[in-house]
Amino acid sequence: MNSPGIVKLQNNMDQLDLNDLKLATKVFRAINHPLRLNIVRLIEEFGRLSVTQIYFKLRIEQSVASQHLAILRECDLLEATRDGKNIYYAINTPRLNAIQRSIQTLRA
Repeated sequence: MNSPGIVKLQNNMDQLDLNDLKLATKVFRAINHPLRLNIVRLIEEFGRLSVTQIYFKLRIEQSVASQHLAILRECDLLEATRDGKNIYYAINTPRLNAIQRSIQTLRA
């Protein structure tokens, strides 16, 4: 019998964690917006950026950047750290790896 939250795939002996799948769905919904996808790509390129750097580089309003960053942070794709007055954003690599594992399991 499978554990709660685990699905055994019919054509594969690998197991898929439903929590990882739900997280992947939230992330896909979050990045299914051109501006949020650009934000993720920008952060990935530079490793870590402040809100100010993000809105300056993308030439958008600060409030717009903050709203989109909040959505990306809510789905746990980004990590936020405070350094003085600035909040810096970076990709949450462990979460991204969990999502990639889910995708690989589905593709197998």
